[in-house]
Formats: sequence, C-alpha cells, structure tokens
Amino acid sequence: MEDALKTRTATDPMHLLDVAQHPLQDWLRQQGLPSYRGRQICRWLFQSRVETFAQMTDLPAELRRRLEAEVPLWTTRVVAHAQSKDGTEKLLLNLSDQQQVECVLLRDGTRRTICVSSQVGCGMGCVFCASGLEGVVRNLNSGEIVEQMLHLLRLLPADQRISHIVMMGMGEPLANLNQVLPALAAAESPDGMGISARRITISTVGLPEAIQRLVRLGCSYNLAVSLHAADDRLRNELVPVNRQIGIEQILVAADAYFARSGRRLTFEYVLLAGVNDRTEDAQRLAGHLKDRPALLNLIPYNPVPGLPYRTPSTASCRRFTQVLLRAGVNVKVRQRKGSAIDAACGQLRRLQTPDVVAIRHTPALQ
Repeated sequence: MEDALKTRTATDPMHLLDVAQHPLQDWLRQQGLPSYRGRQICRWLFQSRVETFAQMTDLPAELRRRLEAEVPLWTTRVVAHAQSKDGTEKLLLNLSDQQQVECVLLRDGTRRTICVSSQVGCGMGCVFCASGLEGVVRNLNSGEIVEQMLHLLRLLPADQRISHIVMMGMGEPLANLNQVLPALAAAESPDGMGISARRITISTVGLPEAIQRLVRLGCSYNLAVSLHAADDRLRNELVPVNRQIGIEQILVAADAYFARSGRRLTFEYVLLAGVNDRTEDAQRLAGHLKDRPALLNLIPYNPVPGLPYRTPSTASCRRFTQVLLRAGVNVKVRQRKGSAIDAACGQLRRLQTPDVVAIRHTPALQ
C-alpha cells in the first residue's frame, strides 16, 4: 500500500528537514564540514525555534550565507490558523505542490500534545471521517511531517514544550512508515524535541503487515488501533479496508506488538448513534477486549457537515460504557476538544473554517 502512493522525495529539490533522505549530513560531508554542525542546526530548529539560518548565531557567517543560498529550510507555509476557546489550535498548511494538510495543538492541563498528519487525505475510507472524503492524494515526506511539528511548536511560549505526539491527523500512518518513522526518530532525538517514545502514539485502522513490521523493528511507540465495530460485517461497512483484513488478524498483530514492546495497547471506537452503540455491540466488543491488557477509548462522534451520522446521547454512551466496565474492560470516554474549529477526532480535512480563521505569518517558501 505504501509503495503505491507517490512521496515527494526522490526527484524534488533537496529539503533539509526530509530526515529520511539525510540531506543535511550529505551536504555537510560534500562541503568538507564537520557533522556536529548538523546537530547545531537541529538544536536551533527544535529547541530555539528559529525560522532562518541567519538566526543560528553559533554557525560561521559564511556557512549561514551558503545554507540560505543552497539549502531549502521550509517547504510548507501556514495559510490559516484557527483557535478554539478550549485552547486547541489548528493549522492549515500549504505544501510545495499546493496540496494542503491540517495539524493540531491540544492543551490539557500541563500537557501539550500535537496531532500530526501523515498523508494528504486518507485512503482507508472510514465512512464517518472527514479526512478521507476526497480519498488520498499522496504520502507526506518526512520533512513535511517534521515541519508540522515545528510549526505547532512555535505556537507555544518559550517556557513551554511539546509533551506528547500523536500520529492521528490526516492519513493512515502505517501506510507511510518509511517517512513516519524517521520523522518520529527526529522528534525523539536529544538534538530534536527529546520526546520519549512512551509519549508518542501511532494511530491506525489496523494494517496487520505494517504492525508486524513495527514488531520486527522493535518499535516502542504507543499503538492505538481504531476498531469502530465489534464484528466484520459492520466493520466492513464503516471501515471498507477491513474487507481485506478482518478484526481477528488485527487483534493477532496487536497482540504481537504488545508482546514485543510491552506497551499497553489502546483501541479506539467512535460511537455512532443507532449504528454501533447498541448493547449487543458493547457485548461483542467486550468479548474481544476483556482478556487483553488494553485501554479502550470511546469517542462520541464528532459531526462532519454533509455526513448522516449522529452523536449518541449521554445516556446511550453511559449504557455502552457500563456494559464494558462490567466485563472488566478498561474504558475511557475521550473528552471532546477542538470541535468548534473542526479540529476534533475525525474532523480534519483540507479546507478552512471561515469564522475562526486568522492568518499567521510564517517564513515564505525558500
């Protein structure tokens, strides 16, 4: 699935932040410069949050001049910045080929979580989700993923830092692992954001082969598997890619990931009124999860204009939750954040939200 989509890496101009291609190290080596210069540049970007090479004052002036002239630093540009009263902020980014993606900053107490996209659009076809309404255009490259992190980081005051990363934005991260994993490694690095793998979550609809790849690589990120149905008949309707997979294969792969990583699994389930929120749905779901060391995140549906699905009542959510709790399932009902600016789970797409958008000035494409 990953190879079938174009990723802008092979033939495009060098992009310093495309960490999957190691362009900075290669450029420094070609110039006969020491590798520690690369670490300096990364610290300026991730820790000092500068926007230009000229601001990297411990680099020689001639090196800064050459970098400005020869090495593209940014390939994305913020074209809209939406803010919600609950502290959530959403950015709409223009990419170098004029495609667009969205990413989100979430505030919860002292936590500062960023929600990052991995593809332009999404090809999984979940019928209730805004991100896949227009299908998938292409994979993001690792630099475009890293740039989202840096744009969101610069929304915070200097005394705050990103505490958590969730790959839960537009797209299916496991369909773009060749670009997602290097971007996350850059975020983990002491020269990057220094964020522990324990504070990074990859969300997926469940692609067993890709999950098994994470097992072989020894990854220790949190894995969040979006089920949305407790049987294949309904899941085939809600998550069409399931027709080639099946819930049982997903659970087997998820168990293998837990056995290798030791990281508690998270399963996610969007509650759709009258569709998958019945008592019998909860009972079937409990049958899958009650003996697994897992957390179930229940997500009351966040409405998407033009789609027919509805959010269940509070009473319906409570009944569903009680069935699971009585069966011994560890359950959490996710708090809704960012819905006023279409930044909540399942609402990201490639368009602006008129009444709450403000343009934030950022460096022009270099």
